[in-house]
Amino acid sequence: MSKARLIITAVVLEGRSKSEVSRDYDVSRQWVHQLVKRYAAQGEAAYQPRSRRPHASPHAVPAEVEEQIVRLRKELSRQGLDAGADTIRSHLARRTPRSVPESGSPAEPGPPDFSGVPAVSTIWRILTRRGLVTPQPHKRPRSSWHRFAAEQPNERWQADTTHWQLADGTEVEILNIIDDHSRLALATVPRHTVTGPDVLHAFQKAFLRWGIPASVLTDNAAVFTGKQRGGGRVALEVELGRLGVRFDHCRPYHPQTCGKAERFQQTEKKWLAAQPRARTVAALARQLSRFRRYYNEVRPHRALRRTTPWQAYTARPKATATGPYIDPHWRVRHDRIDSGGSVCLRHNSRQHHIGLGTNRAGTRVTLLVDDLHIRVIGRDTGELIRELTLDPTRDYQGRGLPPGPPPKTSRK
Repeated sequence: MSKARLIITAVVLEGRSKSEVSRDYDVSRQWVHQLVKRYAAQGEAAYQPRSRRPHASPHAVPAEVEEQIVRLRKELSRQGLDAGADTIRSHLARRTPRSVPESGSPAEPGPPDFSGVPAVSTIWRILTRRGLVTPQPHKRPRSSWHRFAAEQPNERWQADTTHWQLADGTEVEILNIIDDHSRLALATVPRHTVTGPDVLHAFQKAFLRWGIPASVLTDNAAVFTGKQRGGGRVALEVELGRLGVRFDHCRPYHPQTCGKAERFQQTEKKWLAAQPRARTVAALARQLSRFRRYYNEVRPHRALRRTTPWQAYTARPKATATGPYIDPHWRVRHDRIDSGGSVCLRHNSRQHHIGLGTNRAGTRVTLLVDDLHIRVIGRDTGELIRELTLDPTRDYQGRGLPPGPPPKTSRK
């Protein structure tokens, strides 16, 4: 028997006073009075315990604000943008007429005003209650993360390439350059195939817009370095060496070193997947331009304490290149003359063939390269086989011999 039934029975059926019953059952006289009044109005329904939840809460989130939170969540997700509680709160604080940009073109961001905006935890509870949060129990906890980040803007840039498809299924590549400190997207360049000159041109444009960084970090792709192909330097290595910029590379098969660029490309491709597929590379470039503006100037970044990359980039003084001047044109290359009588040499991301004669096929040689001046020396004899000035506009560097059969070499 419930306590409420005992109290009501004692007052109504036994005729005991309310003060006496309150003393015997160690409850307040006011509660006894409420139970008796409830029994007179509702009968035996008064025996059932009632929720202590208040009928109204003055601090509850208004229904229209809750609906706005849900709409933002769905709209941001539909457009392939970050739809976390922090991002939703930032959109609410900007007080724009339409917080979510149409077709990825952001509204002009105004100063955030967080007065009256629900807390991040409140927004998460609303999203969870409405079934818009997917549990991820197997996800690594944040305590296991090991972060490293540059202390200043332009202290380190990261660059990487990723693949995408146009509307007709054509495979294209996108070159991305971001600032390690602020995550600012410095360049997003689509090409059918990203080449060494494309990379050099993109970096040169970024230098003019953002300044020269202290260092650059990339993976070991052929457009970034020639080390994996046994010698030579690509155009980017030549330019960074000329400017005194330190150039670092990831450990092979370890993309986590360029984790910020990899994570940026996930966000970029998620947004692209939510847009109509571009039909041409030029149309894709326009889409990426809209995305870069939204990512840099509107979207708050979780790793930046919910500021935008543009705010983080402009908040601190910029680092500059401090490395010593390195002459990247001077190098030594060891090779063997092929069956066609030539050796290969890469200059400024372009491969050239140097003719040495089929009669020397199989001979081991050493190439001494000083900018465009090249000397080819036999490794076993020390003989100077050929000395030339490289013509960068031509692939095959002929010996300038007259047409006809090659001259016979005398044997002693």
